Order: sequence, then C-alpha cells, then structure tokens
Amino acid sequence: MNSIKTLLVTGGAGYVGAVTVPKLLKAGYKVKVLDLFLYGDDVFKDVAGNPNLIQIKGDLRDTALLDRELAGVDAVIHLACISNDPSYELNPSLGKSINYDAFMPLVSLSKKHKVQRFVYASSSSVYGIKADAEVTEYLPLEPLTDYSKFKALCEDVLLKEATDDFTCLIVRPSTVCGYSPRLRLDLTVNILTNHAINRGEILVFGGDQKRPNIHIEDMAQLYLQSLQWPHEKIHKKIYNVGFENHTVSQIAEMVREEIGGHVKIKRVLSDDNRSYHVSSQLIARELGFRASHTILEAVRDLKNAFESGKIPDSFEAPRYFNIKTMQLKNLT
Repeated sequence: MNSIKTLLVTGGAGYVGAVTVPKLLKAGYKVKVLDLFLYGDDVFKDVAGNPNLIQIKGDLRDTALLDRELAGVDAVIHLACISNDPSYELNPSLGKSINYDAFMPLVSLSKKHKVQRFVYASSSSVYGIKADAEVTEYLPLEPLTDYSKFKALCEDVLLKEATDDFTCLIVRPSTVCGYSPRLRLDLTVNILTNHAINRGEILVFGGDQKRPNIHIEDMAQLYLQSLQWPHEKIHKKIYNVGFENHTVSQIAEMVREEIGGHVKIKRVLSDDNRSYHVSSQLIARELGFRASHTILEAVRDLKNAFESGKIPDSFEAPRYFNIKTMQLKNLT
C-alpha cells in the first residue's frame, strides 16, 4: 500500500525543484526541502506560508543533519548535485563530495529511517556519445566526464541497496527548459531565448548537434507521479525522461519563430560535437507517462516572464548561472 505523506526533496530549491515542490504541496504532501539556497532564499515566496513546507538550509554532506531530518520521511526525491559538466569541473573534489560521496550516506540513512521510496535524478549524459538513431535504456553506459561517471555510479549504488520495502526509481532526464522561480539561463533553450529577446541575435555554436529537451512542467509532473505509481511498476526501474529531440539550429529557428523574425541567427564553429536522440518510449509504454509541453511553450513562458519583469539583469546576475554563482560563493 502506498502511504507516502512526508517527503524530503534534496536540492529542492534548485531549477527543477522550485517548480516541483509547489506541485507536491498542492497535491497534499508535507515537503521538507534540504538545500544550501545558494541562488536566493526567496525561491518559495509564493508558497512560503504553506504549513506543509519546511525549508532546511543545510548541506547534503552533513550526515547528522540528514539523520535528524529523515526521521518520519516516507519518500526521498534526490535532486541535489553540482549540475552539469562545466560546474563540476570548476572544483572536481567538491563535485565528487556532493554528487557521489554524499549519496551513499543518504541512501543508508534513508533505509535506517524506513523511507519507503527513493527517486534519483540521474542524467541522460551517462550514455556518452552514441551513433544509434535512438538512445534507449538498453544501451551500455559510456560516461565521458566525471559528472556523468558519478551519476552512473550512484545508479549502481541505489540498485544494490534496493529492497522490497525500499522502492527505488532512477530517471535520466533530458535537458530541461522553461521558466522557474530559480531560473537557469545556462541551458540551451533558455540561453537562446534570452539572447533572442534581449540582444536580438542568437549565437549558435555548431548547430547540427541534436539535443533532447523536456519542459520543466513535465519534469515536475514526473516527480509528482513517481510517488503515486505502485511499487511493482517502478521498483529498480530506470527510465529516460524527455520529449523533443532537435538540433541546436532547429531550436534556434523555433525561438526566432516565437520571438519574431527580426531576430538574427549567427552560426559559429564549435568543438562540442555531442549529439544524441534520446528515446522516452519505455516510460510511455510501461507507465503511460508522456511529456506534453513543448519547447515553443517554454520559449513563450520565458518571453512572458521577461515582459513582466521577472528576469532582471539576465546577462549579468550570477543567480541565473551555475558557474558564476559557484565562483562567487566559493563553495568547498
């Protein structure tokens, strides 16, 4: 029987968490958010008065804190990490300490406190570069960077720790796009939209690389539904979670279509030739989950946010950029 009522969302004040947590609250869950709140303390200002929201400003690596806060928790949604390759490479030892070393105590303490369900946000980057027309969950993992290597290793740890009373689900998201109260402007669709609106020109590096994307609303909906699927449907399962696969040039054209024909697109050479087409058919077949929000919707949402003044100083403010914030905060 699914009796999940209280959640711990690690990294819940991040880009995806900031959209997911209000959904969880609306669905009636009691939500503890564990986060360093590096990008501001006002992420949850719209739901701050909700009695079911508990904001814990703390470090995932603090095992005493974890031990205390996991008491009474029914499910963990683990989003916390140093996100993406460039951020990780700023300080590899820091990245490893958060993305991998802290993972094992989190899982162990979750089991100690009889957490029923653990949902882990891995990454589609674990596949590396594939020549296959469709990148499915059945292909071997060939991570190319430490960031993706440790994402893959955490999957192994979780699968080994899974038991009949500790349901474990692993998801491998595509690149997320769209507006969030904790906005990132260092992701493909969001970058191109910012440039189109505020500079009237989009720089496309390369352009032929295919990038899988998923709207942030669909990603948040997936995490909500992950708490509701029955144990036998998701236990020890791994799913790609994505929607539209387009080249960077195609995405740029889509942005221009939404923002206006005056926007110029300028292509420049790039040595980043990563290109892959992620299949999300398995989760559709087995769980009936299909993303429904488009890249164009993400562009439209960002455009509305810009026009309503929600995204000031969009090129300079460090809070929109993981690397700038990490350099500023000098996290160790």
